Amino acid sequence: MKKIISLLFILCCIVSCNTEKHPTKTNINQDSSFDQFKEHFVLRLWELYPGWASSQGYHRYDSILVVPNQEQRNKELDFCKANLDSLKTFELASLSDNNKTDYYMIEGQLNSAQWYINSYKSYEWNPSDYNVCGGFAEMLANNYDSLDTRLHHFYLRMKNVKAYYETAKQQIKNPTVEHTQLAIDQNLGGASTFDIDVKAALEKSHLGTKEKEQILERAAEVKATIGDYAEFLKDMKNESPRSFRLGKELYDKKFEHDIQSSYTADEIYQKAVEHKTELHAQMFAITKELWSTYLKGKKMPENKLVAIKEMIDVLSVKHVPADSFQTEIEQQIPRLVNFIKEKNLIYIDPSKPLVVRKEPAYMAGVAGASISSPGPYDKNGNTYYNVGSFAGWDKARIESYLREYNYYILQILNIHEAIPGHYTQLIYSNQSPSIIKSIFGNGAMIEGWAVYTERMMLENGYGNNPSTDSGQASKEMWLMYYKWNLRSTCNTILDYGVHANNLSKEDAMHLLIDEAFQQKAEAEGKWKRVSVTQVQLCSYFTGFKEIYDFREEVKKKEGDKFNLKQFHEKFLSYGSAPVKYIKELMTQETLNSKK
Repeated sequence: MKKIISLLFILCCIVSCNTEKHPTKTNINQDSSFDQFKEHFVLRLWELYPGWASSQGYHRYDSILVVPNQEQRNKELDFCKANLDSLKTFELASLSDNNKTDYYMIEGQLNSAQWYINSYKSYEWNPSDYNVCGGFAEMLANNYDSLDTRLHHFYLRMKNVKAYYETAKQQIKNPTVEHTQLAIDQNLGGASTFDIDVKAALEKSHLGTKEKEQILERAAEVKATIGDYAEFLKDMKNESPRSFRLGKELYDKKFEHDIQSSYTADEIYQKAVEHKTELHAQMFAITKELWSTYLKGKKMPENKLVAIKEMIDVLSVKHVPADSFQTEIEQQIPRLVNFIKEKNLIYIDPSKPLVVRKEPAYMAGVAGASISSPGPYDKNGNTYYNVGSFAGWDKARIESYLREYNYYILQILNIHEAIPGHYTQLIYSNQSPSIIKSIFGNGAMIEGWAVYTERMMLENGYGNNPSTDSGQASKEMWLMYYKWNLRSTCNTILDYGVHANNLSKEDAMHLLIDEAFQQKAEAEGKWKRVSVTQVQLCSYFTGFKEIYDFREEVKKKEGDKFNLKQFHEKFLSYGSAPVKYIKELMTQETLNSKK
């Protein structure tokens, strides 16, 4: 504990070293006081949210499972009010640039927490909010402490599971049908943690026979409790279920709190619609160039979208076999690393492990590929690239999925999820001198960076045609990139359309299949996703738009002096802060350096 507090103090002191050339005594005192405030704030935060603390690599409270009742929510509201009042005691103008950003991020987090409790109230209508499986599974999967210690905490943490789910039953009111089914699927899927997984862990442990028996007994009770919760949801009489559509008023506020963009939800929706038109024009130009190579002798359709779709369908046939999907991902990672080194695009730390694994059962039901990164206190922990399973799929669905993630797009997916996308960015985030920027990571910045790197890699020649050896990405790769970028763009159009404009499923399928050229399986999966999430789908395009436009702005200003690697590393050095704050900091630092 003392080591962790010391680390926090050191980190906060580093943050206080601002970019001002002549800091005044008042500035120094303000920064010193704010650093102390942050230190106490973070430690109190982890007491209140032990599960969140564990996910960030702070394991002092691993044995505690909070029961999410009204008493707990009152504690959270009191915490928010007290710390918002404390923030008001600081002179914002006297803080360093980095501390100003931390101030804004803390303020945003506290305001968001209040809104979620008082207005959003998903604890009443979203049964999938209640799921203990993930936290327990991570305790077994990660190696931050000895297995025996982790199993001991695992046992203690199971004590509150029954009260946890009893509270869930009492609080759920007219839930949505979609979230109810998601809760059933995810809880039952993750229940194996308390059966197969814990048994396997106990076999590897050095615990005594009696303690092993106690753990297994309590784990069996937990599994039964989870099963009981699933049955409760299946049997629940819900004659007037809430719509999964959030509605414009709630949606706009959720966008404001979650995305923290310089744009409003309405503005980014309009920009996405405009970008879709631009992408269609670029895709049709490439289709005309490739037509004679792949569809020689066949007349090109007059309808541009139909012509583009035909070209995409021809190229999509080239894909890996189903049984080689994960293997191919594993083999592509070192190729990406080598390309980045060759082009000198960004530093990749070779000491940080990336492990490709089958997606854990408790994560199933929302996305087919994702990254699980260690928290800022667990910097040497594994980063996992989670790959979805084809188990239970019929041949037609598997083929549709593989055509969606074909030879070209699978490479772009790996750029996005791994290198230099999520994996790389999150490694940098954990190295940020500001613990605040790490734990309050902004989703639009994180997803936006991953989307930005897709284009950046192709701009620098990734995916070139070996037969021409031109050093430029092939036309085929660019066409598929534009299709992939349409996904991010249409994510925003879909999400806003469904939750704010009441877009029907029929119109959504038209958008995804006919205008974004997605396979039916992918479109169906996206509809399922938009029915159980809100706003998150906007983070990809919003972050990408802000980052790409900022880079182009810097390139224009610096001209021949612009260095892409330096831009990337400086941008990521600010942690996972909202792009608007990173832009402000980088711009101010440039101005200060010229004084």
